[in-house]
Amino acid sequence: METAMWPEHMARDYLSFSQKKPDIYSVEIHGTKDLKKEDIGNEKEDYKDLKGGKYKGKKTEDLKKELDLDDHKLSIEELEEKYGSSIIKGLTSARAAEVLARDGPNALTPPKATPEIVKFLKQMIGGFSILLWFGAVLCWVAFGILFAQGKAGATDQLYLGVVLALVVILTGIFAYYQEAKSTNIMASFKKMIPQQALVLRDSEKKEIPADQLVVGDIVEIKGGDRIPADIRILASQGCKVDNSSLTGESEPQSRSCEFTHENPLETKNIAFYSTTCLEGTVTGMVINTGDRTIIGRIASLASGVGNEKTPIALEIEHFVHIVAGVAISIGVIFFIIAISMGYEVLHSIIFLIGIIVANVPEGLLATVTVSLSLTAKRMAKKNCLVKNLEAVETLGSTSIICSDKTGTLTQNRMTVAHLWFDQQIYSADTSENQTTQTFDQTSGTWAALSKIVSLCNRAEFRPGQEEEPIMKRIVVGDASETALLKFSEVVLGNVLEIRKRNKKVAEIPFNSTNKFQLSIHETDDPNDKRFLLVMKGAPERILERCSTIMIDGKEEPLDAEKAEAFQTAYMELGGLGERVLGFCHLYLPEQDFPDTYPFDTDSMNFPTSNLCFIGLMSMIDPPRSTVPDAVMKCRSAGIKVIMVTGDHPITAKAIAKSVGIISATSETVEDMAKRLNIPVEQVNKRDARAAVINGMELKDMTSEQLDEILHNHAEIVFARTSPQQKLIIVEGCQRQHAVVAVTGDGVNDSPALKKADIGIAMGIAGSDAAKNAADMVLLDDNFASIVTGVEEGRLIFDNLKKTIAYTLTKNIAELCPFLIYIMASVPLPIGTITILFIDLGTDIIPSVALAYEKAESDIMKRKPRHKKKDRLVNQELAVYSYLQIGILQAIGAFLTYFTVYAEQGWLPSRLLHIRVAWEDVHDEELVDSYGQEWTFAQRQYLEWTGYTAFFVSITIEQVADLIIRKTRRNSIFQQGLFRNKVIWVGIFSQIGIALILCYGLGSIPVLNFTPLRVQYWFVAVPYAILIWVYDEIRKLLIRRHPGSWWDKNMYY
Repeated sequence: METAMWPEHMARDYLSFSQKKPDIYSVEIHGTKDLKKEDIGNEKEDYKDLKGGKYKGKKTEDLKKELDLDDHKLSIEELEEKYGSSIIKGLTSARAAEVLARDGPNALTPPKATPEIVKFLKQMIGGFSILLWFGAVLCWVAFGILFAQGKAGATDQLYLGVVLALVVILTGIFAYYQEAKSTNIMASFKKMIPQQALVLRDSEKKEIPADQLVVGDIVEIKGGDRIPADIRILASQGCKVDNSSLTGESEPQSRSCEFTHENPLETKNIAFYSTTCLEGTVTGMVINTGDRTIIGRIASLASGVGNEKTPIALEIEHFVHIVAGVAISIGVIFFIIAISMGYEVLHSIIFLIGIIVANVPEGLLATVTVSLSLTAKRMAKKNCLVKNLEAVETLGSTSIICSDKTGTLTQNRMTVAHLWFDQQIYSADTSENQTTQTFDQTSGTWAALSKIVSLCNRAEFRPGQEEEPIMKRIVVGDASETALLKFSEVVLGNVLEIRKRNKKVAEIPFNSTNKFQLSIHETDDPNDKRFLLVMKGAPERILERCSTIMIDGKEEPLDAEKAEAFQTAYMELGGLGERVLGFCHLYLPEQDFPDTYPFDTDSMNFPTSNLCFIGLMSMIDPPRSTVPDAVMKCRSAGIKVIMVTGDHPITAKAIAKSVGIISATSETVEDMAKRLNIPVEQVNKRDARAAVINGMELKDMTSEQLDEILHNHAEIVFARTSPQQKLIIVEGCQRQHAVVAVTGDGVNDSPALKKADIGIAMGIAGSDAAKNAADMVLLDDNFASIVTGVEEGRLIFDNLKKTIAYTLTKNIAELCPFLIYIMASVPLPIGTITILFIDLGTDIIPSVALAYEKAESDIMKRKPRHKKKDRLVNQELAVYSYLQIGILQAIGAFLTYFTVYAEQGWLPSRLLHIRVAWEDVHDEELVDSYGQEWTFAQRQYLEWTGYTAFFVSITIEQVADLIIRKTRRNSIFQQGLFRNKVIWVGIFSQIGIALILCYGLGSIPVLNFTPLRVQYWFVAVPYAILIWVYDEIRKLLIRRHPGSWWDKNMYY
């Protein structure tokens, strides 16, 4: 390797960077002026609970700030000095070993994983489970004492404890199984690591494992290799890299040794770890390895970003606290009352167990998990794959969606959007299948333009796809050429055939210095033996080379007026954010260029000026046809859609306007300044409804300034943003107390996906890292699927509310028996085991059935739910379930209880204060209201009949409760009684299970059920009807008087 290789200009005096030590990696959010003021102390609070190692606030903050690296500005001598290397000899082995020992291997550190056993135990002791374990332990304690004293009923306590423990274990296993499909981001980062690297050490080239590379190493890379570390390029030949995994830009980026941009991510002389070198060769010096590379920082950012608790997890936690609080406080109060009324401590403990069991909805854990799984299945059918079950609901409470542009809002393929010829602009069809092209195809100018488009194009279809629709065919060639090829194939028919008929004799491919592409062809016109020279390229460069212009098929001189018309059209199309290309041609005179003429593309022995200008074509990655409608739906649902893209601001704004993210009437500050004809500084920023923010502006903003923008502008587009900035935007939105959904596809998006309340990765274009960090994957990469998801998420929240309201109602009917048993000393109306049969038997299927309930009519017209105010369980729900419907149920059940006893000769007056005598095993001749004597066994059988009757009454009333819970505002008749078939399965299962327990298992003493007389089934029916009528009146008044006291207090 000779020194002659190095271009002299590399030794140019690069910008001195004296104010900072050259090897720092500090970064600014606020620009250098605020660097000193930066106080990182207060950040530590926010990052205390990050998982993935103890990231102190400072480290994650450093990662989040924009990269501040200055190696791209240094001259070769300065680089050699900084890294102690030589570009001719490379590092010495001794120096390399020393640096390797200091920096560690060139690999990404995997995050600490939570052991599976810990995850499993967390499921076993979280939330409700703790309460149930507490109940189970108390049962076993009571069993021990009763058994030791040889008292009756000891085995009941043992069974009860076992049942409670089983409930916890089974729901725990179920929940653990659902969570076990959890994510591991690092695994996919690992796959991205290059294995071997060609390095210059001790003046000779060696292949070494890439993880042995150190800073200062000189590496050589060829097309097809992955870049083994962050490198500063020293020499390159035709090198292009694919940075899409890092910056999201799909166009290949050229790489050379020139310092072209202040920002290290934009400059051409730096190549990044794990991006791919597509073509050419490059020699460079390693400037960062392992976790210090850009991708390493993103990886540590993703594992350093804490997984936020999902809103539904917080809601269920909140609900558990309420229920636990109620259960324990009521339990303790009555424990004290019981003791002060002279009950034994042991008996009081048994009351306490009864009260806790009656208050805790044991079946709810299973119901919630099942509802979430059902919704996830339903969404998979609609192309949303949900990885984390709770994410479904999060999507429903989303108030801001930060969406990528390319591929999510757009079709992710360049398409011809406009043509300009004959001095007028025509629109092309940019829909997904491009069937209707409406521009004028009769003009001679179009014939000339279409010929250039077909011939001056190196892209071709991959063979064997004749059956495929044109738009779906795979093309070998870059994005713009592909667009032109597909366009001409749709309009003209077989392009490859046209090329065959017009044989190419010479060609100069597009390059960045000339900015044009040229080819020379024989033509298929038998009467015309002239060669046709065709050229396309940057419009201004093409126009410079033309002296005439074709109008209506005739050449006319290109005068100032026509040049002006060109300029206007060019500006207009450019302003639409489109990529514009100019086209021109020239028929070469036959006498100078006979058919044997030797064309030489190096010396260019043919004319490339005084050509004839034909027209312009502009291309854009067009929006998906379903997106504008989806954005409108978001609007009406109160969701703000923010576009975050790495693309150019003009293009970003154009797409935002076409899909409705910026509505037709909205203006940005720049628009207002233009309209009022004043400088931008004089416009009041608050008057602008829309804002387009550039990444460079964002870099110098304080978080207060960002908050102000997010707060004041309803419609926002962030353009030219980097991955770290995406994370900063998400955090800004979260500071506004918004629930943020973020879409992304590149590795660069994974920190933001993880930080967001819900991360949505793209299934087709997404990288593995993005899919791992996300909670949800869009299988069709379509923004419209997100809106479907929002609807499902809102529906699940509504349905969970209904399920909880349904489950809580019977708690009062289960609790009152214990209170009356203690206070009035009557025989126990319902046993603890019987209560479990309601909670885990008759009530489970109906609760799950509510998850199948269809949405009420206003679901997408409501504002998103407010995290702090709109709780899953609010005061209105508790009051309505416990104190209104619950009390009605309890009265109905007690009526049945007293009826059963009265029919057997025990009138209510005789039952008061009879408990002690009733439960005395030795009293074999207790007298009822009519003087009949009852043995203990007879009394116990009657008590069990009472349990069964009470159980049956609650079951019958729960049927009515289930029907009223179908809606919260609409009448049952508006919603339809039969739209949700599963509800009827629930109703029949309730009655079926009750019949089996009464008549099938009624003879098993342990279960405490007895076969019941038929008439007792109907005692509570009037109360069931009353519950239904009462609820219909409540809904009617809510609909009639929106916003009234009634609406505020009776709508849950």
